[in-house]
Amino acid sequence: MSRRTVVLSVVTAALVLGGAGAFAVARTADEPPVLAESSVRYTAPTAERDGSVAFRTEVTAPSGVKSLKVLAWPEDGPFSEDELTAKDMAEVESADCAAAEGDTVVCAYEVPVTTEDLAGTVPGTWHVATLATAEDGTTAFADRTATFTTR
Repeated sequence: MSRRTVVLSVVTAALVLGGAGAFAVARTADEPPVLAESSVRYTAPTAERDGSVAFRTEVTAPSGVKSLKVLAWPEDGPFSEDELTAKDMAEVESADCAAAEGDTVVCAYEVPVTTEDLAGTVPGTWHVATLATAEDGTTAFADRTATFTTR
């Protein structure tokens, strides 16, 4: 094989692999965050101690996870008529996230519930809404990531 053929083959291979790599990077950069293994635990308060709502999930994003906003809302509350949107999530609290494996972080959010809080809430089914934002700006919104019941 001539030297010219070898050089052309190497250059062609580099261009093909480089193009495929650039496509793969561009393709993963547009993927929104994905939530998995989401769970919520509600503990009712008693006269002796406060209760809590604790939410946990894994978030994966190829560009990295920037934030996870979390909002617990009652099924029979204001969002039952006017649907909750990603825009509504802008001012809610963020979960604490810690690196797990690869592009995945584990996020946890916990809020105390006092007997006074419970007295002012709607008993019944509640949902946990989430808004995950990746470092590249892509987002994933779900108004019913998890569900729990209060009495």
